[in-house]
Amino acid sequence: MDSAASAPPTAARARPTLRDVAQLAGVSPKTVSRVVNGEAGVSAPKTAAVRRAIAQLDYRPNFTASSLRRSSGRSAAIAAVLEDLANPFSAALHRALEDAARERGVLIFAGSVDENPDRERELIHAFTRRQADALVVAPASDDQRYLAGEVSAGTPVVFVDRPPVGLPVDAVLADNRQGAASAVHHLVAHGHRAVAYLGDLQTIATARQRFQGFREGLADHGLRPVAAVHDLHTEAETAEAVRRLFAADTPPTALFTSQNLVTIGVIRALQELRRQDQVALVGFDDFPLADLLQPAVTVIAQDPAEMGRLAASLIFRRLDGEQWPPRTHLVATRLIPRGSGELRGPYPG
Repeated sequence: MDSAASAPPTAARARPTLRDVAQLAGVSPKTVSRVVNGEAGVSAPKTAAVRRAIAQLDYRPNFTASSLRRSSGRSAAIAAVLEDLANPFSAALHRALEDAARERGVLIFAGSVDENPDRERELIHAFTRRQADALVVAPASDDQRYLAGEVSAGTPVVFVDRPPVGLPVDAVLADNRQGAASAVHHLVAHGHRAVAYLGDLQTIATARQRFQGFREGLADHGLRPVAAVHDLHTEAETAEAVRRLFAADTPPTALFTSQNLVTIGVIRALQELRRQDQVALVGFDDFPLADLLQPAVTVIAQDPAEMGRLAASLIFRRLDGEQWPPRTHLVATRLIPRGSGELRGPYPG
């Protein structure tokens, strides 16, 4: 008989428990729990002992079990409902949320709404059914009162990039109006008076804010837009709009674009028309390789990483029990001059 075949099966190794960690570290199970959950109040030596024991035992917290013991029955996960995870802005925001959550041992569930209000509701419904601890939302819908039940039940909700409508919750937004106005001031300082606007869907709050800042910036110099084209959401639409602008009797000498995908569409069209070295351009939102184009693209850069960090901070403060009246938190933008926005216009700066 084969001795290997007759040998008794090897017993499965038991998964180490929180009590095992506590025993090895010489602390109470409660202390281990506080270290695992990132809570304050544990001394540095005890924290170090717990972490050594966790590493030695290869202990992994069982969040499913811990959530069953929590009064809320939640899942140690935060849901992020963002515009488009493939977009550089959403990707950077998501990464900042993920990094902050990881420090707390919390997962991020994420999905893209793709400017679809139905998709927004579907994602949020799916995540709340899974008992997410909190929600970070970049909304596509024009009314978020459907979330009132979640807020009343104590689920922290923070809106990012776009303000909430009909829902009293915190929002983390770029300073869109000031950013757009600074783009106009920059173009006027470089000799431009005929400045046109090309923007995203007017249903999007940020697009409306940027157009308002654009008009205010021009008004500061006693100017009006030479043209304004809204509701551009594809490169083909943008290219056609640019062709119409430059077929006019008095074409603009400078362009302000209110979103990075619109900016990319404009760049393609200007290259097609061989006007990329003649027409000044400032775009709202930075994008990869903008500094490698000829000319390199001047942008009003948002800080999605800072927006994500701030949103995460607000979420975890709420989860830790802090309370304050909901408000809007503005994150500053900055102008990055690279060449396209510095092409000289026909007037002295």
